[in-house]
Amino acid sequence: MTTTTTESNTQKPATDVKRKDIHQQVTDTIIKKLEQGTVPWYRPWIPGTQDASYQLPKNYTTGNKYRGINIVLLWAASQDQQFNSNEWASFKQWKEIDESVRENEKGTMIVYYDTVEREEEGEIKHIPFLKHSYVFNRNQLASYKPDAKVIEAPRMPLVDRIGAIEDFVANTKAKVEHDKPMACYSIKEDKISMPELSAFIDTKTCTATEGYYATLMHELTHWTGHASRLDRKLSNKFGDKHYAVEELVAEMGAAFVCTEFDISKPTKEHHASYIASWLEVLKQNKHAVFTAASEASKASEFLHKLQPTV
Repeated sequence: MTTTTTESNTQKPATDVKRKDIHQQVTDTIIKKLEQGTVPWYRPWIPGTQDASYQLPKNYTTGNKYRGINIVLLWAASQDQQFNSNEWASFKQWKEIDESVRENEKGTMIVYYDTVEREEEGEIKHIPFLKHSYVFNRNQLASYKPDAKVIEAPRMPLVDRIGAIEDFVANTKAKVEHDKPMACYSIKEDKISMPELSAFIDTKTCTATEGYYATLMHELTHWTGHASRLDRKLSNKFGDKHYAVEELVAEMGAAFVCTEFDISKPTKEHHASYIASWLEVLKQNKHAVFTAASEASKASEFLHKLQPTV
C-alpha cells in the first residue's frame, strides 16, 4: 500500500489535511518506489499480456486523461495493488453513475492546482497553490469481478518497423540518424542518433522492436526541450543536476508516449546508477518530480500537436 492511498471511502478527511506538505508526500511516495528498485513510470508486463492499468489513466466519468505527476501516482498505485484497469473516479463520481466502492477500500491521492486571491501593492493577484483529492480504481468497485477482462495484445515481430510510430516520428520533422553505437540527442546539432535496429535484442520485459521505439521516444522527448521548442534546461553531462532532471523528463515522456502505442518501456541501461541520480535529485528538491512529470506531459502533448489533424 503506497503513501498515496490514505483515505477510506467510509472516512472523512483528517482535520489536519490542509497542513499536509503535499509536495513532500508525493515525492516521498516516488522515493519509496525507487528505493525498492521499482520505477513507477515503467510498464512491467511481459510482451503479449498488456495490462490495461498501464494505459494512460483516465477519469471514467469525464473521459479526461490524467496528466503529469498524477499519471505516475496512479501507475504506482496500480503496481502496488495489481489493478488491471486504467479507469478512475472519485467516490462521488462513481456514486453518481450508480456504482459503489467496496467497504474499506482506500482512495489514491491525486493533485491539482487552484488559485487564491491576494492583494499585493494595491493589485489583486491569483496565487496558485496545490490541492489534493482521492480517486478509486474500477477494480475497487462492488461490481468488479476478479476475472474482469485484460486486453490481450499480440507480440510484435522482432525488429519490425511499425508504420503508425514511424509516421508519428516523421511528422515531428526531427532529424533522426542511425549512426551511433548508443542512442543520444545532440543539443548542438539538434539531432537524434540511434543504433541500427539490429543492435536491439529481446529482453524479459520487451521485444527488440519495443526496445527500439521506447529508446527513440526517450530521445524524441529530449528533442522537444531544445530552445526553439519547449526550451528546457538541457545538459549532456552525466551527474549534472539538470541532466538528472532532464533524464526524468525524458523517461516519463517516453513512457507517456509509448503507452499510447502499446509499447512496453524497458528498464534503462545502467538502471541502478540512474535510480541513484534520480533519488539524489528528489531528496534534495521535493518539487522536482512534479516539475519533471509536468514537463513530460508538455513534451508528449507538443509531439501530438505536430501530428496532422484528421
